[in-house]
Amino acid sequence: MTLPITRLHAASTALPPGAIRPRGWLERQLLLQAENITGQLEEIWPDVGPDSGWLGGTGESWERGPYYLDGLVPLAHALGDASLIARAQPWIEWMLASQRADGFFGPASTEDWWPRMVAAKVLVQHAEATGDERVAPFLLRWHRYQRENLPSRPLSDWGRARGAEEVLTIAWTHRATGEDWLLELAALVQEQTFDWNTYLTTELITGQAQVFTHSTHGVNVAQGLKTGATAHLLDGDPAHRDRTEAALAALDRWHGQAHGWFSGDEWLGGREATAGIETCLVVEMMHTASTLSRIFGDAIHGDRLESLAYNLLPASSDPMMRGHHYHQQGTQLEISVARRDWSYSSDDANILGLEPHFGCCTANLHQGWPKFATSLWARDADDGLRAVAYAPATVSTEVRGVPVRIDVETDYPFEDAVRITVHAPEPGVRFPLRLRVPSWCEDPALLVDGVQLAVRSGGDGHVEIDREWSGEVTLELTLPMRPRIVRRERQAAAVHLGPLVMVASPGEIWTEVPGAPGLGEWTVHPRTTWNWALADLETAPDWAVRRGPVPEVPFSLGEAATVEATGARVRQWGKDGASAAVPPASPVLDHGPIHGFRLVPYGTARLRVMEFPVVGAWSSADNQQLF
Repeated sequence: MTLPITRLHAASTALPPGAIRPRGWLERQLLLQAENITGQLEEIWPDVGPDSGWLGGTGESWERGPYYLDGLVPLAHALGDASLIARAQPWIEWMLASQRADGFFGPASTEDWWPRMVAAKVLVQHAEATGDERVAPFLLRWHRYQRENLPSRPLSDWGRARGAEEVLTIAWTHRATGEDWLLELAALVQEQTFDWNTYLTTELITGQAQVFTHSTHGVNVAQGLKTGATAHLLDGDPAHRDRTEAALAALDRWHGQAHGWFSGDEWLGGREATAGIETCLVVEMMHTASTLSRIFGDAIHGDRLESLAYNLLPASSDPMMRGHHYHQQGTQLEISVARRDWSYSSDDANILGLEPHFGCCTANLHQGWPKFATSLWARDADDGLRAVAYAPATVSTEVRGVPVRIDVETDYPFEDAVRITVHAPEPGVRFPLRLRVPSWCEDPALLVDGVQLAVRSGGDGHVEIDREWSGEVTLELTLPMRPRIVRRERQAAAVHLGPLVMVASPGEIWTEVPGAPGLGEWTVHPRTTWNWALADLETAPDWAVRRGPVPEVPFSLGEAATVEATGARVRQWGKDGASAAVPPASPVLDHGPIHGFRLVPYGTARLRVMEFPVVGAWSSADNQQLF
């Protein structure tokens, strides 16, 4: 017999949108999004225009309006931007006014559970940011409707694949209202949700998917990976953590790429560096990583969140955030309209524009950067504050009724130093501050008001400073970054530097497509040849790392972080249509002269070589799972 659920089990809770304000390069990145694609989308894309079904019109009435708001609302509050807050408000008001007496809400043209899961997420963020007291009773009525109807109309299709999203909303409503029957409803939704961890560890397809199922759809997989965390939230069973790790390991084994993430060019696409990754997959996997971090509390999920935010997320758009890919490639030699060997996509899926291939990413991409900013810090169950990921920001909150501000000054991930200043009144307040020590960092160093502290991370990967915080206390955390090699099939290799994947850029020639919709559409072609191989891998930790200023447009090609690698041109490595051919097996014997060449961060290079053949003797380094 299943024991009744009596409480929720989570290591931490999120700080509300607006409690963490981006600074430095991160603020510039969010401002680019606000000024371009997110701030102008309602004027340039009818699917979220005034005729949207989520504004009472006769237009698109499924997921696109809620998707857009799922990014607009946290972006508006992260920046404290009154115009963006006002832009979101009519949508919020229409949702709240649409509720029927039985609790159902949203456009009457569909009763699908799935888009309402996204809409409910939006309302939770709005309530957290504004204190709107209408939201909790609204969601309570909605959950009563679910309790009455889910037994006879259970989750199916997209809702069944993504039901963990609703478990999180029900948990929020339980915390807000104290209604214990909500825990039973959460258990019912969890039971009706697809069992992702079992599927991924026992039935996962081991090559490129050839047909659509909800279990092979890359975005569903990214969202489904949080079902172990929501199960743990309900029953506290630590085995869910192990099953989630096993699921991630299986994905890496069969679909993992050199940047550490699984392919999904609509469907799961295998391990080659030219397989595609959908932009929706990137932003949903970020949301999943932050959810895993909050519920399980392990530092590794912060590593994962940074890996996505600092590599795949910026690479999914042009540097100014005017247009986006539907699919990006790890090794990407051109951005063009062309047939590629992907599981399922139209020829335009790779271009940068308003709506390549399909509009889900046009609606959904907006959540990536603002939710990353909102997830940088979390509040642990013992009132401790925990650094989930590092970026320049200011955190304003209360601990045990005492106002606390944390200023984070850094150009991380482009540099390895993070300066953290904790401000508290006098007399102060005692609480633990937990700083994540990345799994890739071998020699971290920490100064507290100039005094060296031993960095001994606990089993969860954090170093804890438990003290009374009074006045101003400065912590200086140094996370030394040295180039490291990740081996791949055919003994190919990739290079990482801290959280950054380092790639070879052949340069970029941008061509704007005349008459394109939205803010523009671009194809990009290389300036030089691209067929590099790496050499002298045993010296890689000593390759020179050079740092310069972070550009005003943070993820444009620049000098913020570069690695001077050693390599050579490989004559026999060519193209396969618009993509790179499979790299020749290593060691490569037929090559040009060996000399230095520059590597740049993945997220700054829209054209890039990520996975290289290797010149010379084979290295004994094994393939490894990055996370």
